[in-house]
Amino acid sequence: MNNLFDIKDKVVAVTGSTGVLAGGVAQYLQAQGATVVYLARSRDKLDTTLAEAEKISPDCLGVISDVLDQEALNAACQTILDKYGRIDALINGAGGNMPGATIAPEQDIFDLKLEDYSAVMDLNLKGTLMPSLTFAKAFKAQGKGCIVNFSSMASTQAITRVMGYSSAKAAIDNLTRWMAAEMALKYGDGIRVNAIAPGFFITHQNRRLLTNEDGSYTERAEKVLAKTPFRRFGKAEEVNGTIHYLISDAAAFVTGVVVPVDGGFSTFSGV
Repeated sequence: MNNLFDIKDKVVAVTGSTGVLAGGVAQYLQAQGATVVYLARSRDKLDTTLAEAEKISPDCLGVISDVLDQEALNAACQTILDKYGRIDALINGAGGNMPGATIAPEQDIFDLKLEDYSAVMDLNLKGTLMPSLTFAKAFKAQGKGCIVNFSSMASTQAITRVMGYSSAKAAIDNLTRWMAAEMALKYGDGIRVNAIAPGFFITHQNRRLLTNEDGSYTERAEKVLAKTPFRRFGKAEEVNGTIHYLISDAAAFVTGVVVPVDGGFSTFSGV
């Protein structure tokens, strides 16, 4: 009997692969036997990441590619096809935030910097759309392939401060559903598009928001935990299993969904 969850030898490209969550996913998939292509825009960070990846297995490749540079994306896609002959999955892990697109406690919505807001929308939304369209051309030619996007708890709820990031992630939810339907209707059931919506994980980007210098939790962190039935923050490796499932044959009839990985945050009112 075939193991529906077997991803051995699948060729998986991961954007944002030098980050905490996407980088952890990439290394996990590689450890499970996938051939992982690490995509990143920083040569120094990519070299450091690849040094760690090569300790796991030789089944990996690093490619410099900015998710907002169409020429670089085209070249990256072609590099993968030339080397491996196919691409089985794309994980859109690149994203981030900027101070001017957030509303600090002492500010209000009128302090929003539209330039930063636009940059955050570009990085998260266009930085998901552009790789998706690029790699989907390969999926169309192959007749199969899957995409997993990174959404967020901020996409469906008004979480204070992160206005620009929330707007972008809400758009990614819509993009996921729209592209899933479009690809299936036009090119068949071999092409799937899904997303995960991580809850709250302590990463480089949000550490200062959630922890004090002495390591204790901030007031914001305490509010998050009060609305999380698990009463803890997620561990980076806890997104791995869901992504593994979504890129495997076990999810062959699953497309257009946004799966929360959040310890119950999205289900609980806090009351």
